[in-house]
Amino acid sequence: MQNTPTTTLGYALFATRWLQAPLYFGLVAAQGVYVYKFFKELWTLILMCVSGHATETYVMLAVLKLVDVVMIANLLIMVIVGGYETFVSRIGLQGHRDQPEWLSHVNSNVLKVKLATAIVGISSVHLLQMFVDVHHTSHHALMWGTVIHMAFIASAAILAYMSGPMAAQSDRGHADRGHADHGHADRAPAGHPQVVRPQPGQETPAATLPRPRQPEPEPEPVPVPEPDADAEARIRAAGFPARKLLEDFDQQHPRGFDRETVARLGKADFVTARHNVVFVGPTGTGKTHLAVALGVRACQAGHRVLFATAAEWAVRLSDARAAGRLDAELAALDEHPLLIVDEIGYTPFDAATAGLFFQLVAHRYERGSLIVTSDRPLGRWDEVFGTSAPAMVDRLAHHAEVVRLEGDSYRTRRATAAWTD
Repeated sequence: MQNTPTTTLGYALFATRWLQAPLYFGLVAAQGVYVYKFFKELWTLILMCVSGHATETYVMLAVLKLVDVVMIANLLIMVIVGGYETFVSRIGLQGHRDQPEWLSHVNSNVLKVKLATAIVGISSVHLLQMFVDVHHTSHHALMWGTVIHMAFIASAAILAYMSGPMAAQSDRGHADRGHADHGHADRAPAGHPQVVRPQPGQETPAATLPRPRQPEPEPEPVPVPEPDADAEARIRAAGFPARKLLEDFDQQHPRGFDRETVARLGKADFVTARHNVVFVGPTGTGKTHLAVALGVRACQAGHRVLFATAAEWAVRLSDARAAGRLDAELAALDEHPLLIVDEIGYTPFDAATAGLFFQLVAHRYERGSLIVTSDRPLGRWDEVFGTSAPAMVDRLAHHAEVVRLEGDSYRTRRATAAWTD
C-alpha cells in the first residue's frame, strides 16, 4: 500500500511541470519575431530587385537569409510542440488531419536527434552564406565556421548513434520489469508450500511435485471506453445499420479467427496511424459485425466514421461525378478519419464505377483509414473491379491488417438450430 504523504509529494513535484508552460508560450512569441524578420527581409529584397540595385550575389544571400529564418522557425515549432508534448502535457492531436508525422512517436531521444539535425541544417546555411560572400569574409572566419559546422555534424552523429542503444536499453528495462512481475506472481503465497525443483539424481517428494501446467489464458479483452455525449453523436452520425460491439461477437463461431489481431485493432490505433483493415470470409461469418464494432470503438476514441455498403458508396460517388463535384466529395470525406465499405464482392461493378472506387482508395492512401469487408480474397478482386483491381489492392493492402474468418453462416446455423428444435 502506498504511503499517502509520499504520493502527495510526488504528485506535487509532478505538477511543477506546468512551470515550463510559460516558457513554450515565450517561444511562440519568439516565433512571431522571426515571422516579422522574414517579411522585413523579403520586403527589402523586393525593393532592391524593383529598383535594379540587386546583384546576383545579393539575391542569393538574401534568399539564404530567408531560408535561415524559416529553418530556425521550424526548429522553434519542433521545440514548442514536441517539447510541450514530451515534458508538460499531451496536446491531443490524435486523429487530426494535420498531425505532424514525427509527433506520433516523439520522445526525448527522438526530439534531441531531430533538434541536432535541424541545427546542422541551419549551420549549413550559415556556412553557405559565408562561402557565397567569400570576398567579404576573412579566412579566419571561414576556417572557424567550417570547424564549428563539422563539430555540429559530429555531435549530431554521436547523438543519433547513442539514441539507438538508449532506446533499446529502455525497452529491455521494460521487458525485465515485466519478467520480474511474472516472477513475483509465480511465487507461492505465504502459508502455501513452494515448488522445490529437485537436483539431478534426487527424488522429488510427493508434497513438492510441480502442479500441472495450466492452459494459456485467452487474450484479455480491450477495455471499453466510457460512453459520452460526443461519442454517441458520432456513432449516430456514422450510419451504422445496427450498433454492434466487440464484446457481443461470438468468438466461438468462426473456425478460423485471429482474436489477438482483432483485440489489438479494438484500441483504434490503426485510425490514428491511417492504416486499413480488411475482413475476408464467407457470408455470415461476422465481417460486418466486426467492422461496425471497430467503427464504434473509433467513434468512442474521438474519430468521425462513415459507414455504407459498397453499392451505396457506388451510388454516392456516381452522383458526385454526375454533378461535377467528385473531387469536392473526396475532399469532404477527409473529415472522416475512418470510412467503412461493407459487402465488396456481392455485386460486380462496371468499369466506370470500378474507377470511382479506385479514386476513393487512391485518395485515402496514407491520408485516412478504410475498413473493408469482402466475401473473396484480395487476389480475386478482379472479378469485382476488373482491371482497376491490382492498383486498388496495392494501395489498400500496403498499410493493412487482413483478417480472415472461416466457417459457416451464423444466421444459417441459428435458423437450422431453430428448425431442429
